[in-house]
Amino acid sequence: MQPSLQQLINLKNKTAIVTGGAMGIGYGIAYRLAEAGANVVIADINEEIGNKAVQELSDKGWKAVFAKTDVSLDADVQATADFVVKTFGGIDILVNNAGIYPIIPVMQMTSADFEKILAVNLKSVFLFTKAMAEVLIEQGRGGKIINITSIDALHPSSVGLAVYDASKHGLWGFTKNTALELAPHNIQVNAIAPGGIATPGTGAGKPTSPDMEAILKKFLEKIPMKRMGEPDDIGKVALFLASDLSSYMTGSQIVVDGGVLLS
Repeated sequence: MQPSLQQLINLKNKTAIVTGGAMGIGYGIAYRLAEAGANVVIADINEEIGNKAVQELSDKGWKAVFAKTDVSLDADVQATADFVVKTFGGIDILVNNAGIYPIIPVMQMTSADFEKILAVNLKSVFLFTKAMAEVLIEQGRGGKIINITSIDALHPSSVGLAVYDASKHGLWGFTKNTALELAPHNIQVNAIAPGGIATPGTGAGKPTSPDMEAILKKFLEKIPMKRMGEPDDIGKVALFLASDLSSYMTGSQIVVDGGVLLS
């Protein structure tokens, strides 16, 4: 007998970690996973906004906690993994969402800039994937890992994002290879590639600088659907990948971009 739709999307008794989950795309994902019944751990460096996000989810009667985490540091990632296991007894879903995208042309970039972008956008995914996969393998019941890449993993969007683009190309490659490695343990690893999403990082569609204003204006003109995406547009796809709706998927990347890559 086929499971019902409600059974397919029910995440009750499952525990999910969302890195960078305090706001923007991360919060959009945390919201949908919590709504579906998961215990959600928001792992973020911003304590004030993270605790506010947890309060908003808790006020709806959903289960959420905050774990202050610098995703680029081995010790912080391991401490968060230990905290999650101690608090909820295990882990089922990992969403590697944390990322930064400073606009710096290569000719103006320093080694420190380069290393920081790769540490937050790529090294963090390695650290979390390794720490959480160890728990998932030991538990022996499979699990889901969802990596938030970008359409920049497929096509550059603007000058000034060369290292961001390199990190996202790398994350797409990492997704495919870890999917191969972890499939025997029934751990599915997939990615979501967002296009232009209205978040605090992009000024929520209201540009925060002349550079960002120019990029957003040019970008909006290329979107066939004629609008920026919302964090919930990514949250809904993350729920699909976190649930049994995607039971036979691994090593895939879902593009959620309003059609911009068509142009």
